[in-house]
Amino acid sequence: MKAHRIMRTLSTLLLSLALVAPAAAQTIKVATLAPDGSAWMRELRAAAAEVKQGTGGRVEVKFYPGGVMGNDAVVLRKMRLGQLQGGVLTASELSLVYRDAPVYSLPFLFKSWEEVDRVRPTVDPLLAKGFQQHGLRMLGVSGVGFAYLMGDKPLRSQADMAGIKLWVPQNDEIAIRTFKLGGISPIPLPIGDVFTSLQTGMVDTVANTPSGAIALQWHGKLKAMVDLPLTFVVGYLVVDEKAWQKLSAADQAVLAKAFASAAQRMDANVRRDDVSALAAMRKQGLVVTTLEPAEAARWRSLGTRVTAEMEAEKSISPEILAAVRQALANGKAP
Repeated sequence: MKAHRIMRTLSTLLLSLALVAPAAAQTIKVATLAPDGSAWMRELRAAAAEVKQGTGGRVEVKFYPGGVMGNDAVVLRKMRLGQLQGGVLTASELSLVYRDAPVYSLPFLFKSWEEVDRVRPTVDPLLAKGFQQHGLRMLGVSGVGFAYLMGDKPLRSQADMAGIKLWVPQNDEIAIRTFKLGGISPIPLPIGDVFTSLQTGMVDTVANTPSGAIALQWHGKLKAMVDLPLTFVVGYLVVDEKAWQKLSAADQAVLAKAFASAAQRMDANVRRDDVSALAAMRKQGLVVTTLEPAEAARWRSLGTRVTAEMEAEKSISPEILAAVRQALANGKAP
């Protein structure tokens, strides 16, 4: 009887300890190509710290920067397998999951940051809804900036363009279509392969933002830039919907707020960083050129044609495009 009472007491004690013991933290593993130490990673880590504090340690966000988990396609596969819960991904790769992800990157869609600001309050929520319908929770979308042609020689005319070895992101249907129409055979590669390809001469021209070229250490091989913004680049932070639904509503709210704020800070930072990055590249000898007027007009017309074709094919949904156009027509950003 005495042994029975001791066992019952121990069982009661263990049960009590189990009830009061804190639950194990839920870890959200997120991969990104952003290099550690970059402005992007600083903001992402600040948001992760805010999440840990705001959830009382119930949720931790762990980052794998610098492409250590593989390119975007590999990250998406690991998310499907549950090895990762999220990623900071490019629009081109996400188009394989959700066709409207690259809408902001249609060629020559925007002329300025002011036009981007006019559109995003309306279209960002539509994109978030679309991602959710395809099994992803969009926690943030941040402008990376306007991409320009940069290469090892000045480009001013159609003749200058002939024979360039131009990199475009893997699965970037918009860029592939546009440059093929323009008479260039682009070389699609994962972004993580570009540095080595520039070193070996496999590619000699890229389309990127000034701050992106420096962050990815491509700038050493880039001697000239064309002063014509081709496309607006964005990055998305998405989390697998199944992982998201495992969080409590209160913890979901903390994550959503922290990463939305981080995306806003990154938007502000990149505008400043692009200006300083371009100035730094010019100091290192970068030559900035303009296309001949007829050539610039030719590329803009090709961009209009690509957008019309993709809309007709519903490669980009007409509804999203209509929302973009309406927002652009609605006057100046607040």
